[in-house]
Amino acid sequence: MTSAQVDTDKAPEEGYERGLNSRQVQMIAIGGAIGVGLFLGAGANIAKAGPSIILMYALAGVIIFFIMRALGELLLYRPVSGSFAEYSREFLGPFFGYFTGWTYWLMWVVTGMAELTAAAIYIHYWFPDIPQWVSALVFLVLLFVANLISVKLFGEIEFWFSMVKVTAIIGMIVIGVGVLTLGFSQAGDTAAVSNLWEFDGFFPKGIGSSLMTLQGVMFAYLAVELVGVTAGESENPEKTLPKAINTLPWRIALFYVGALTVILAVVKWTEFAEGVSPFVEAFAVIGIPAGAGIVNFVVLTAALSSCNSGMYSTGRMLRTLADNGEAPRIFNKLSSTKTPAIGIAVSVVFMAIGVVLNYLVPEKAFGYVTSVATAAGIWTWLMILISHVLYRRKVVAGRLPASSFPAPGGSVCSYIAIAFLLFVTCLIAYDADARVCLYVMAGWAAALGIGWAVLKSRNPRITERPGEPEFEKIG
Repeated sequence: MTSAQVDTDKAPEEGYERGLNSRQVQMIAIGGAIGVGLFLGAGANIAKAGPSIILMYALAGVIIFFIMRALGELLLYRPVSGSFAEYSREFLGPFFGYFTGWTYWLMWVVTGMAELTAAAIYIHYWFPDIPQWVSALVFLVLLFVANLISVKLFGEIEFWFSMVKVTAIIGMIVIGVGVLTLGFSQAGDTAAVSNLWEFDGFFPKGIGSSLMTLQGVMFAYLAVELVGVTAGESENPEKTLPKAINTLPWRIALFYVGALTVILAVVKWTEFAEGVSPFVEAFAVIGIPAGAGIVNFVVLTAALSSCNSGMYSTGRMLRTLADNGEAPRIFNKLSSTKTPAIGIAVSVVFMAIGVVLNYLVPEKAFGYVTSVATAAGIWTWLMILISHVLYRRKVVAGRLPASSFPAPGGSVCSYIAIAFLLFVTCLIAYDADARVCLYVMAGWAAALGIGWAVLKSRNPRITERPGEPEFEKIG
């Protein structure tokens, strides 16, 4: 065993408890691919693109798989918690590690703001007399306590949240197929596969309009990279992470492409509108009693799942930043249950501010928050891909050991994914409403630039690139 291998074996420990078992990691991976972006956001996307939205989700799903295989190769080269920032730091330099860590933290904080508000709205459906801020506060406290207790409890909560989402989608698909083949329910007379092309074709509003939905589609896939954050706390990352990543294509094919294909065959696309969940609409057309209540419960779990994941990941990312002197040292401390309690607590405070803001400002603010999360997510994905390209170059040059989980095609798929994400960024810039998030990100970049200048003045060594691990070139 080389010295590099010894270092790699030791690296993942970091003081965390390896409390996430294979069952939980698998379901976290599945849950990460199913979010509010599918349950709610798909309605607006269908209204803009018609049946072609199926192709958009499939196309984006392929790119997400490329991103995850690139991340998988890096994770098995060196599995660490807070992986994105660490790989950016190693392959692009300390500033990029600092910028990526804080930007990923921002992504989850603003996502948590939105999801808490959404969860309160869903509770309002059943209990209209309960003030929205009360529900949001209760959920915030409950999830915060759960994240402080142990990573095992986080994993267990996420397992069951994901189970609810998976069961709901599979149930929708089974019922939809039954309607199409057997003709039962109120939708039996109008449900047909031909609904996918009969109403003004597969691209009813043109290819351009379909492409413009890609920015919303990408939001639906945010959090799929959360598996990378779990690397430092997985019981057996060498086995669980490849399995979780390799099952991503069938999850996307089933939960996104499959579910939307069935829904749009059962209910013609013209029935959908922005702000209406396609699942709620489908249940209503089929005529299932209490269907809306069932879907409301499912969407509630999706929102809480996302917020739960946000608390988990923000605490870990702040600790990674503190380890490298890029955040206050106090975030580096672990509680007696081996959780970054202080980092989680600070993140929760910011999420709570978001609840207040979302309560006070108009509804459009919710859309702005999600667009900022998308922009931050695109940055994270780009850093993963660029780090992978640079890692592959060093492997080919014999300067770093090869990963046990190489991405197919080497760097080719990463280059394709980089081009796609830059294209989506251009689409965001073209959209008058969505481009607000780019202004926010420009302000965020300026703030981080000032922060970096302050850090450099206090500790000039912070700009030093980490040294490469010792590795003996073979051959």
